[in-house]
Amino acid sequence: MPGAGKSTIAEGLKTKGYDAINMGNVVRAEAKKRNLEPTSLNLGKLMIELREKNGPGAIAHLVIPEIENSKSNVVIIDGVRSNAEIDVLKKYGTVKLLAIHASIDRRFEFLQQRGRSDDPKTKENFEERDTRELGVGISNSIALSDDAITNNNKTKEELIEATFRKIQSWLE
Repeated sequence: MPGAGKSTIAEGLKTKGYDAINMGNVVRAEAKKRNLEPTSLNLGKLMIELREKNGPGAIAHLVIPEIENSKSNVVIIDGVRSNAEIDVLKKYGTVKLLAIHASIDRRFEFLQQRGRSDDPKTKENFEERDTRELGVGISNSIALSDDAITNNNKTKEELIEATFRKIQSWLE
């Protein structure tokens, strides 16, 4: 779910030699092409529009060029929202899905600290965003993940290291 720590992990794993691709960034790039202000409402509507127009795996299709250009043997995809996206990604390599869990309060706190233009400003905006994310199927992807890490009481470094160890165990 938004604010659980996915982007923090993805950025931290770059120092371990992995490439990281943020699916939300491709939506933000599309918004910029359309001269849309990158608010939560605009990006949410655009995400849904892209899926309605191009199918439920639409956002995953937009990151394929970045995957194909990667020189790393492990590419972290930050922000998978549905099983349809996972199906698209599986056409380009082995896919393992790691769910990152954090409590509602912790996620809201993280998003408040992060301060991106599309981060919710109020608890009501936060709940609306969660509802939108659940509507595109994120809960199914979380439920079917290969493993999960909880991010309620971890430091940033502990979270990145726990994820690194998990990925390494998958590679062995």
